[in-house]
Amino acid sequence: MNSRPTSAAAERSRMRLVVLQALVLALFSTLLVRLWYLQVASGDDYRAKAASQSVREVVVQPDRGLIVDAQGRPLVANRSSWVVSIDRTTLGQLSTDEQDLLLERVAKALHHKVKDVRARLLNCGTEGSVAGTCWNGSPFQPVPVDDDVDQQTAQLIREQAEDYPGVVVQEQSVRAYPRPYGVEAAHVLGYLSPVTEDELTAAEKKSDLSVNGASQVGRAGVEKEYDAYLRGMPGYQHVAVDSKGRVLGESGRDDAVPGDTLVTSIDAKVQGVAESELHKAILAARARTDRNGVHYRADSGAVVVLDAHTGRVIAMASEPTYDPGIWVGGITQKQLSHLYSEKAGTPLLARAMQGQFAPGSTWKPIMTVGAMLNGMGPDTRLNCSPSVQIGNRAFGNYESESFGMIDFKTAITVSCNTFFYRVGLHFWQKYGSDPANENARDPLVAEAKKFGFGKATGIDIPGEASGRIADRHWKRAYYDSMKKYYCGLAKHPGDASAFVKLFAKEFCAEGYLYRAGDAANFAIGQGDTIVTPLQLARAYAALANGGTLYRPTVGKAIVDADGKLVKRIEPVAQAKVRIPRSVLAYVRDAMNNVTLAGTLAGTFAGWPQDKVTMHGKTGTAEVYGKQTTGWVGSYTKDYVVVSMISQAGTGAGANSVVVRKIWDTLYGFGEDAKSSRPAIPGVTETDALPVFSPDGAILPPARKENE
Repeated sequence: MNSRPTSAAAERSRMRLVVLQALVLALFSTLLVRLWYLQVASGDDYRAKAASQSVREVVVQPDRGLIVDAQGRPLVANRSSWVVSIDRTTLGQLSTDEQDLLLERVAKALHHKVKDVRARLLNCGTEGSVAGTCWNGSPFQPVPVDDDVDQQTAQLIREQAEDYPGVVVQEQSVRAYPRPYGVEAAHVLGYLSPVTEDELTAAEKKSDLSVNGASQVGRAGVEKEYDAYLRGMPGYQHVAVDSKGRVLGESGRDDAVPGDTLVTSIDAKVQGVAESELHKAILAARARTDRNGVHYRADSGAVVVLDAHTGRVIAMASEPTYDPGIWVGGITQKQLSHLYSEKAGTPLLARAMQGQFAPGSTWKPIMTVGAMLNGMGPDTRLNCSPSVQIGNRAFGNYESESFGMIDFKTAITVSCNTFFYRVGLHFWQKYGSDPANENARDPLVAEAKKFGFGKATGIDIPGEASGRIADRHWKRAYYDSMKKYYCGLAKHPGDASAFVKLFAKEFCAEGYLYRAGDAANFAIGQGDTIVTPLQLARAYAALANGGTLYRPTVGKAIVDADGKLVKRIEPVAQAKVRIPRSVLAYVRDAMNNVTLAGTLAGTFAGWPQDKVTMHGKTGTAEVYGKQTTGWVGSYTKDYVVVSMISQAGTGAGANSVVVRKIWDTLYGFGEDAKSSRPAIPGVTETDALPVFSPDGAILPPARKENE
């Protein structure tokens, strides 16, 4: 009766056992297949991944490209430097006590404070980080804690690697300054500093692999303008480490690609003379006194030398200046404060292109062109009286000279102010005697703008100032911006001086009016109009070449590390000032007469005018509350030389030696006018580039056989 149920139960048990056996077999089969896949099919890949866990990638910064002058002389080169970095991944694997011990050991070896080393390990943007010292790079990249370590210290850390787990020591290049002919050229060359977080983010968005967290980027001068060419492409060093982060050796390397070389139009010999003579002239000016017996401050100065037919910058010097090498390895706060210090003269300010000054009588040739294009001419004669009454004020000549009725040529030669006051007054009375009419025609203002004044020249150095044309529109805009301040001062003058009280009252009432006195001042380069030395040099170049305004350029060509031409930086003609030949010839003749019988006759005594005709103009600008600023602008068929020294007296008195020394250097004429060797061989071959030899040597440009 019970045999059938028993048989059914046994059958079910056997089925369960079979299913269980099948499941176990399937699991073992899956496991075996997976083991085979991991160990056989993908074994090589996983072994490589496992091995990579003991390898660290260290970015190898490329050699930055050289910056050379037009003859191939290095202005900026590179030198070897040892860099000590800490791998934060390895550091994080150590205990707190081990971390403290390691950082103390590193700080002691590098002669730093522990807190400074810790500051460099912080990611920028995190709590406690300080811009300029924090880390912008990848969290997996070893962080540089000192980038200019002496070789003995670097080798010591390398040899005692067991005491420095996670510390990487490598050699890389930093900027060096060979200083041919004593050249600094700090404002032209610029400097480098660590990449910022914003710059790194921007580079990542553009997939720009040339920038990384340890990069140094250009901050000023041609270092900034041509940074993309100069920086090169980084490489990678693969370093094997053990479980504690101790370096076992190098396991591979992807070589860095060096940056391109920038060939500039700067001539180191001319640049050296410009810098040294400007500095000496400033010191000499400080030894002299003004009319009141007060020593001239001579607080700043600038020199610009241009190729008249291309706009290329041959030399550009500014005072005060500084040693560009102070940025290498990181600048101290004390040094940085000095560069921005007004007491020190703000050395970081490039006076040649950022300094803005009243041009004084160097303005008169431009005004002559404007006057002759609008009704006046060679036969125009005006009174060069000791003074001229305009409104309620007498406008006088410098030292009250009187030359009677004269023409433009004589007025330029003797630099007569009252003659040009009358020129300015003439056009004001003819076109704009309503001082409230902002749109009145002004031929002299229009001509100044055609010569490029009032806007930046576009030079290939960042940070250029635009200057200012103080015309009717500017005066209205300035009044609108300052009315509230001066009207408030007029109502509540406090302890202001009598002059300030009167000025505030008059400005509040009618500061927007463009009066006859404004037009008169404009015609002699005084008042609120200001220019940079570079702007004046470019305008004089237009007088020299027939009216073409060129964009001033320092860069001449880009050449790769193998000496192959990457790019030529061609001259750019920006505008053409339409000047009739007769007018241009007249102005040139007048400016030549300045060097023969005028205010520059002493400066160019003995100059061989039969070989090279010299043209020039002096300027002495007077600014309320300051001593006079002196200018000399000069040009030949080939070059332009402009020199300016602020608060140093008359133009020729302050700048004559500077200008003459530069001209003698350019053409090879000594003081006795005997020909020697010019600074720039073959002045007509301005497009020639240095020769880059296969062995790495850089030679001067090849010359024609007939030179």
